[in-house]
Amino acid sequence: MNIEIRRGSLLDQHDVDVIVNAANRSMRGGGGIDGAIHRAAGPGLLAELIEKCPQGCPAGEVVVTGAHNLLFRYIFHTPGPIWRGGNDGEPEVLASCYRRCLEEAAKLKLASIGFCSISTGVFGYPVQAAAQIALRTVLDSAAPLDRVVFAMFGSDEYGEFIRWHRRITAQHQV
Repeated sequence: MNIEIRRGSLLDQHDVDVIVNAANRSMRGGGGIDGAIHRAAGPGLLAELIEKCPQGCPAGEVVVTGAHNLLFRYIFHTPGPIWRGGNDGEPEVLASCYRRCLEEAAKLKLASIGFCSISTGVFGYPVQAAAQIALRTVLDSAAPLDRVVFAMFGSDEYGEFIRWHRRITAQHQV
């Protein structure tokens, strides 16, 4: 599996089959990448989410929708954990977000997936810890994907993901 860390918007990664939306539990859109995805996909996305998950979705799970007005095959929506200091199960829930998305991609026989940095925006997860969990979870996955792209809009996120990618990849090669 090839892992790429890119600087830019997740919405600009047109060479992946699916993008992963760092959603909120209500599945009704929000700020950051969640709001941007909803605006770009159009109102059909919200209608599909209301139909599929009228009560929302628990953190660490995933809801699969069509891409609507976007050029991807699917959108995976996963609510990440809200950071409460790290002793409330946040690392396990964050790892579950990535793992469940990889499992869905494998079920759908997709070749590639695009992630953003889940929970590091308004949910407050420290980027350094989130990058480590995201990359370890992907590298430890048995999902038969050709490519995983992490698209980081902010320079701090991008730098942390690059740093952790180098460290973890080196550890996996030993």
